Amino acid sequence: MKKVIATLIATLFASAAFAQTPAPAVHAPAVAVVKAEAKQSKEVAKADAKETKAVVKADAKEATAVAGAKEDVASAKADAKVSKAKAHKKAKKAKHKAAVKAEKAENAEAAMPAK
Repeated sequence: MKKVIATLIATLFASAAFAQTPAPAVHAPAVAVVKAEAKQSKEVAKADAKETKAVVKADAKEATAVAGAKEDVASAKADAKVSKAKAHKKAKKAKHKAAVKAEKAENAEAAMPAK
């Protein structure tokens, strides 16, 4: 009786061990599915990389445009500063000339004999 029970237990363990190995026919479609999923995920990754590259490129162009605009603004401010300085210089010169003319006119009036 001990031999029969030992044989049954050994058979039970052996069948359990063989039952856990997957059958090749069932395994083949699973491999195909995994390969297809891998290929699809690779294509998705490529598409994402391409999109990211395009976004980065667009951002770089925008940053360049903004930098160019800032440069233009700085140049315009510098030009305005120079123009303002020239205008102040001209106004100062004109005021001086007007003052000189007024002084000459006063001197001329003072030099005239009284009637």
